[in-house]
Amino acid sequence: MAAVGARTSAVEAATAMKGGGYYSERTRGAKHVIDRAADMLLDAARSIPGPADDGQPLRIADYGTADGGTSLDTICQTVAALSERFPSRQVEVVYTDLPSNDFSALFRNVITGGDGADSEQPSMPGARLGSFPHVFVSAIGRGFHTQLLADNSLDIGFSATAMHYVSEKPCEISSHVHMVGAESEERAAFARQAGEDWERILLARAAELRAGGRLVICNFGIDEQGRYLGNTGGVNMFDTFDRLWRAEYDAGRITADEVRRATFAQAYRTREEFCAPLLDEDGPVFRAGLRLRRADMQLTPCPYRAAFDHADGAMDARAFAQSYVPTLRSWSETVFLQALDGARGADERAAIVDGFYRAYEDLVAADPEGHAMDYVHCYLEIEKTG
Repeated sequence: MAAVGARTSAVEAATAMKGGGYYSERTRGAKHVIDRAADMLLDAARSIPGPADDGQPLRIADYGTADGGTSLDTICQTVAALSERFPSRQVEVVYTDLPSNDFSALFRNVITGGDGADSEQPSMPGARLGSFPHVFVSAIGRGFHTQLLADNSLDIGFSATAMHYVSEKPCEISSHVHMVGAESEERAAFARQAGEDWERILLARAAELRAGGRLVICNFGIDEQGRYLGNTGGVNMFDTFDRLWRAEYDAGRITADEVRRATFAQAYRTREEFCAPLLDEDGPVFRAGLRLRRADMQLTPCPYRAAFDHADGAMDARAFAQSYVPTLRSWSETVFLQALDGARGADERAAIVDGFYRAYEDLVAADPEGHAMDYVHCYLEIEKTG
């Protein structure tokens, strides 16, 4: 058990988003993904049954929320829709993420709208949960692979760009930094882990949901054309990560072990793989009452690439690189920091990682053609029967 706990702690450390509000400030694309889910959440708000108990509040949960900035507009719209339908009901909004998450940035963003929020992250006018007098906000510092809320207490569950993280790495990937580039046995190990975790996630949510409650989940995935995050026809982002990290080894700045430990604790799955446990009538997820209402793959274009392409020469390649690479860094930095030996000082580790992303920026600035982080998600809408 100690070894499993150590592996889990290591995964949590390498999964955390960059704090201090950096994540929302540098991930406009992630917000665009969530904006596309707004109609599903608003449909849920209009369709869920009212609480049976007159004093019972309505409850929304946002799983794997990071600093809350990217989902704030959509959560506020959902709360407003619930309040219009149930004007006398109080609403609880529960945010969940790992213990290492920057919860101070989360509460600053969602309660006040984030004082000094980056102008690249536009919010709906007055978008903050603190403006709703009947809304109560709380947070849970624990991963979503286990049950987080009491049985039959959740009305609407939401998660975006989070549930591709596995609960533990089944192995370090010897030939690449990510399972999408792994050899067959290592890739199969990640696929098995992802399948087990997905079933656990769904069963936990089934226990939490009230009858008639809804889940809206936007998961990174692999679409029918084989496209996935950062691999949509141009330069493959994960291949670039791998090549540049190995270049650090070739230059003598990191060790072979530090190369190997830079394995993303992620697995990308197909639409069919996401749907399978929800359609298996003899399986535990179906028996727990979850029913699939909708599942489709969608590509969300990289906003930084789009801005560069539409600048008509007003933005040079270096400016594009300086806008683009930080969005990669916002969610990947911890993987490379945690791969470095703990015996290195904090300043040395920071210098190595800074140099790594500087090399990425230089690569993009030298030849920006094909560089983009287009998002590929499977959008799932799930209902609990009973």
